[in-house]
Amino acid sequence: MNSAAMDRSEPILILGGGLIGLAIAHGLGRRGHAVTVLSRRRNEAAGFVAAGMLAPHAEGLSGDQLLLGQASLAAYPSWIAQVEADSGINCKLKPCGIVVPFKSASNRDAYPTAAMGKSLDRPGLEQEIPGIGPQWQAGLLFEQDGQIDNRRQLMRALERACTGLGVQFQEGAQVQKLQRQQNGHLEAVELISAEGERQRLPCGHAVLACGAWSGELLSNLPVFPVKGQMMSLQAPRQALGRVLFGPGTYLVQRDDGLLVVGATSEAEAGFTDGLTPTGQRQLQQGICALLPEASHWPPMERWWGFRPCTPDEGPLLGRSAVPGLWLATGHHRNGVLLAAISVELIVAAICNQLDPDQAAMLASFSYKRFE
Repeated sequence: MNSAAMDRSEPILILGGGLIGLAIAHGLGRRGHAVTVLSRRRNEAAGFVAAGMLAPHAEGLSGDQLLLGQASLAAYPSWIAQVEADSGINCKLKPCGIVVPFKSASNRDAYPTAAMGKSLDRPGLEQEIPGIGPQWQAGLLFEQDGQIDNRRQLMRALERACTGLGVQFQEGAQVQKLQRQQNGHLEAVELISAEGERQRLPCGHAVLACGAWSGELLSNLPVFPVKGQMMSLQAPRQALGRVLFGPGTYLVQRDDGLLVVGATSEAEAGFTDGLTPTGQRQLQQGICALLPEASHWPPMERWWGFRPCTPDEGPLLGRSAVPGLWLATGHHRNGVLLAAISVELIVAAICNQLDPDQAAMLASFSYKRFE
């Protein structure tokens, strides 16, 4: 089915109202499609709790995941320009560069993406991050990486852009079941609304973007939660010109001085809600090690969320085992980074407009790699 033949009035359901779901809803809405976003509790979405780093190089990604991250980083400026134009909200995209510190030059040089960054010795590290902890003797500066204010700006911008394009929302909707035709193709979604009503929504296409909860609708989908706790501090404005990405802890400063600190990685926690003393101590210890003076800055917020992880930590993108149901989940700790390329690939796939490079990229992140 090509895009010209596709009935744009036929509803496309987005199952999940987080960053990836909203991004795809916006992309489809811009193509003139009728779109409805179904979300149980959107404040659970990882896009509301992540730090907003755009860091394929600083994260030390490799192979297909690095290529996907680089493609998304390159697509970010034009994608954000669309979102900002449709919403009127500045998303605070900043190519500020990211510094990764190391205890020795040998550790620095062994980093998977070392060749793509600028090598720093101790004086260079102090110049980029004044006040950095004494244990760090070397570093890498990835000037091509950056950040975006996902929590306060991008998520809200996508909400406004989507509603302006006529995208419909059902908040508090708990999807119960996917109905299929006799030939196996997706036919409808059964849900319980926020008011407790059972509803059946017919659809020929839906996108599964439920994040860590995606496996609840497709039981054999290899997606599981990895809990992360975070906090923020009120820092002096421009205390950090770069993002500081240390082992286990990172510091991301916004324009108004708010310093986002993350994040624990608790695979054993499952969907257990709440902050823990152990997790909060880990964050505090990370702050003291990376930037000792920051341990005296006042804490503002503490929160937690659940990353959608897969066995190889790569996303699930493209067709699912159910014809008509598309996958856009499993982004683990790189959901913000991969939002731009996810919307590009999924929208092109649904509209049957993939070019060969896009098709190859989707093939690399098919669910079939785990079969």
